[in-house]
Amino acid sequence: MSTPQLIQELKALLIEALDLEDISVDDISDTEPLFNEGLGLDSIDALEIGVALQKKYGIKLNPDADDVKTYFSSVSQLAKLVENNRTVEG
Repeated sequence: MSTPQLIQELKALLIEALDLEDISVDDISDTEPLFNEGLGLDSIDALEIGVALQKKYGIKLNPDADDVKTYFSSVSQLAKLVENNRTVEG
């Protein structure tokens, strides 16, 4: 899967996992922050994203790892996480 396809898939996953009403894939920027000023997500949303990534892509996250915060900063960073850690095809 190409990165642009993966980014679109991740946006759809965010909308579904977080039950983001009135937001479409096109409304979510690839590079804007997911938390605080961007989409305004919070720590509970981060947990839900982590669970969704584990279910769909088989990614196991270590919440204490320094790079997790970086990966959760934007959709494009989440795509890098998936590309680097995918264990099953979603």
